[in-house]
Amino acid sequence: MATANLLLLKPVENLGDEGDEVTVKAGYARNYLLPSGIAIPVTRANRKQMEVLRARAEERRKQQLEVAQELAEKIGKISIAFAVQTGPGGKMFGSVTAQDLLNRLKEEGVELDKKQVSLYTPVKSLGKHSTRIRLHPEVSTDFEFEVVSENPIEEEEGEEESASA
Repeated sequence: MATANLLLLKPVENLGDEGDEVTVKAGYARNYLLPSGIAIPVTRANRKQMEVLRARAEERRKQQLEVAQELAEKIGKISIAFAVQTGPGGKMFGSVTAQDLLNRLKEEGVELDKKQVSLYTPVKSLGKHSTRIRLHPEVSTDFEFEVVSENPIEEEEGEEESASA
């Protein structure tokens, strides 16, 4: 199978960072990376440019790490409680999803991407819950939130009968 050696001008997820020399299939290079200006072919002249790109990428990584650490501290200070409607026995109507969590964090001034929140299944029970938020490959934080009932919890009829017997 034909391959191409390329120098990345911009970071590409799951491929490499700015300034990296990568080997990809020729079709991917020809149809996507080269026309969109994300990569250039590796030549002697371009190898010199590679060093400049690597230095720039390293500086950008340091800045992103600092921003991610500051954001992790900010997230650690936030406390969120979701008030949900419940039925008999405290059973929730609906659930709390990652999107709900993102919307509440946005109200608190923290903009995140859905990919950064590791809430794989919607929360369908009352109480304290925790999720991992990945801000950077080296920075992640555990975020705790609470799900509470907005109306008083009533006992189910079956439970009341067994308690009185």
